[in-house]
Amino acid sequence: MVPCIISYAQSVKKEIFIRINQYGYHTNESKQAILFSNSPIKEKFEIVTENGQKSIASIKPIKSKAKSWGTFDNYYLVDFSEINQKGTYQLRGLKSGTISETFDISDQAYEGTTDDLLAFMQQQRCGYNPFLDMVCHQRDGRMFYGRMPDSTYVDVSGGWHDAGDQLKYLITGSYATAHMLMAYQLYPKKFSDKVNALGQPHPNGIPDVLDEAKWGLDWILKMHFAPDQLVHQVADDRDHRGWKIPDQDPSDYGWGPNSYRAAYVASGHPQGLGKYKSESTGVANLAGRSAAALALGANVWMEIDSSYAFKCLQAAKTVFDLGKSMEGFQQGNSFGAPYRYNEQTWADDMEWGAAELYRMTKNPVYLSDAKRYALLANTDNWLMLDSAAHYQYYPFINMGHCALFDQVEKSFQDTLVSFYKAEIDNVAKRAKTNHYGIGIPFIWCSNNLLTSFITEILLYEKMTGDMQFHQVMLDHRDWLFGRNPWGTSMFTGMPLDGEYPLDVHTSVWAKTTRMVPGGLIDGPIFMTIYQKLLGLELTQPDEFARFQNDFVTYHDDIGDYSTNEPTMDGTAGSMIMMAHWSPDMR
Repeated sequence: MVPCIISYAQSVKKEIFIRINQYGYHTNESKQAILFSNSPIKEKFEIVTENGQKSIASIKPIKSKAKSWGTFDNYYLVDFSEINQKGTYQLRGLKSGTISETFDISDQAYEGTTDDLLAFMQQQRCGYNPFLDMVCHQRDGRMFYGRMPDSTYVDVSGGWHDAGDQLKYLITGSYATAHMLMAYQLYPKKFSDKVNALGQPHPNGIPDVLDEAKWGLDWILKMHFAPDQLVHQVADDRDHRGWKIPDQDPSDYGWGPNSYRAAYVASGHPQGLGKYKSESTGVANLAGRSAAALALGANVWMEIDSSYAFKCLQAAKTVFDLGKSMEGFQQGNSFGAPYRYNEQTWADDMEWGAAELYRMTKNPVYLSDAKRYALLANTDNWLMLDSAAHYQYYPFINMGHCALFDQVEKSFQDTLVSFYKAEIDNVAKRAKTNHYGIGIPFIWCSNNLLTSFITEILLYEKMTGDMQFHQVMLDHRDWLFGRNPWGTSMFTGMPLDGEYPLDVHTSVWAKTTRMVPGGLIDGPIFMTIYQKLLGLELTQPDEFARFQNDFVTYHDDIGDYSTNEPTMDGTAGSMIMMAHWSPDMR
């Protein structure tokens, strides 16, 4: 897509570019845009109605003193926070005529965004896929590393395809499920009922976010097929054999194409059937996170289906016990490539699982466990670092601190708050070093870090009432929807009339050219990482070439799996954030 920015300047040197949140702003919140140019900007900018016929305000840009990432010499901030009149507007230069995309000022600006995220989750479904209206991968799978002989069949059909590929990971699936359930608990009125349990367009009396979460719960129950067994991954990088429709999968795991796929049982030890081995030390990361999801499911379904709630609760208990018996982390498995999910944390997951189990059972052992794991987890997180390995610190936010907060005494609440505050402080300090106010490290899947940082501030505000980080949170939100060097949203199809990722690294796009709204892409990446990635080749001229720099890069190109691949867990992990700004749906 071509950046939707119009300039009437007479030369490249004098061109002015506007970067703004394309969705818009709530009426009473901070509203800021960024301008940049190779020449000093010596004009005022006005807020005009969508048709340009009425000027609402005239504002003088403020020159930024932050360090530049290169490419352009002059950066400015335009603050129009004083405008709180509901409407659709544009920002326009009084002399140059440079004009921004349209944006809304309205408390309804983010209406429908949670539906968009859920639409993407629905098209990631494995088994029956409502977006493609087909059934896939019904032979998942043949187990390895379990207590039964290798290649024994176990039914682990269902779940979600992880990203542009068609692997399935408990690493990400457990988090996606738990996050959606917590989003519903925090914002129960922000989710509509438009589809049934299969994702078909027929309301069923249950909010769609719960239909999607149950899709995950059902799969987790299959993955935990015995009290001492937990499958953690279905398929591996043998999946990566070109673009494919999921019910016509040519990948061969030893039983022919479009047949059985490997199902890896968590053993707590290094695994790998090919050249590369993981560095696993235990199973507590997966067990704790799965316990949290199942206990949350039990809590929610107690009012919908008590027998299902009981089933989830019993599974939560046994999988949590499995984690206690094998503390440590289980990583993802690769076969012929060096890339895998390198998770190395687990105490945060066990804290979350114990907190949710205590909420359901009031068993003091779970409370004691939760507090112990909370102190172990502390601030062991990417937020305290300048860089990290791929998925080394996962999930990208410790939800356990928030889940435990309302169940402990004031002194321990203060401890939990101090962990969040230290992490937020560190990112906020880095955010002051650049024009965009962004403090995350641009490692692979940087957008997941960014949405998690926003979510952590939202949870911190709920826990404390302290709003000191609110502006830095808004800066990071606005980056996601266009206030970034490339002027693009980081979600597919959001907003539908704006600039967003289109040529994404997925089989659905490659085979159907059908745009799926709501998918959070990996996002910009450090050039130092990008230049070392294998098998990455752009398929067309870079439409953002003039906005690239030597620090961080992004491409809307199907060939760039590092920046333009939408992920299931990143999308689900944006649910709390988007629910917060969405209006009530029910």
